[in-house]
Amino acid sequence: MTELEELEIFSNKIRKTALDMALSSGKEGCHIGGGFSCIEIFAVLYGKILNINAQDPLNENRDRFIPSKTHCILPHFASLMHRGFISAQEINSFHENGGLLAGHPENPQIGLEFSGGSLGMGLSLGIGMALAAKKKKLSYKTYVLLGDGECNEGSVWEAFMAAAQFKLDNLVAIIDYNNMQFDGNNDNVMSISPIEKKLEAFGWEVISCSGHNINELLHALKKEPHNKPLAIIAHTIKAHGIPSLENKAESHHASLSQEDYNFVINAMKEGIYGRV
Repeated sequence: MTELEELEIFSNKIRKTALDMALSSGKEGCHIGGGFSCIEIFAVLYGKILNINAQDPLNENRDRFIPSKTHCILPHFASLMHRGFISAQEINSFHENGGLLAGHPENPQIGLEFSGGSLGMGLSLGIGMALAAKKKKLSYKTYVLLGDGECNEGSVWEAFMAAAQFKLDNLVAIIDYNNMQFDGNNDNVMSISPIEKKLEAFGWEVISCSGHNINELLHALKKEPHNKPLAIIAHTIKAHGIPSLENKAESHHASLSQEDYNFVINAMKEGIYGRV
């Protein structure tokens, strides 16, 4: 089996678990849109890129992953389960009172480095972790997942400047560019286009790719720039693959219907995901 085939299988495992979690949330709903836009991003990170070990979760030289857009919890929790950090039983406690997996948890022992909450904070934290690695002469890398709507925050642009100033070539920012945020289309709310040229001007190495194409993501995440941080602009679709919610702002927090659940399950069987 090829590396690409293994990652496609892994991405569908994440997708199936995320679907089950979303369906179990019932009428209360959960953050579907921003979770299903980055299924393949999580698959490549947790399936191939991140140097992490569930048997040694606090190893000082582990790679750090910061989901600055912390509402991507569906694929995040699913990835941690399939990497052995949390159990299937714990996944079933999602959104339950007193359960381990709340909306914005933090627990490094189960692979959660960052609790989130307010948007615009994760990249600055990632810069601190990358700087610490440099000062301690450790080889770990720090990966930060940002939403494109989140990039409206001024703190993100201060962090973009700082990362380049400090020449953090051990830092990777992945922007989930689905062109949609809670209030609607990014271009109508506050456009960040052309993000590639802006980040290059700020001193970053920049790669654009399809955020739903595993091969393109894998190629981008394996790139190792010298004396520059790396930004990957992953072009995605909000609530990708879910018919009634795809590319709609209201998918940000929504309920998953049984019909949509069945549609995605059948689509996985037909092999339509992973090489979009």
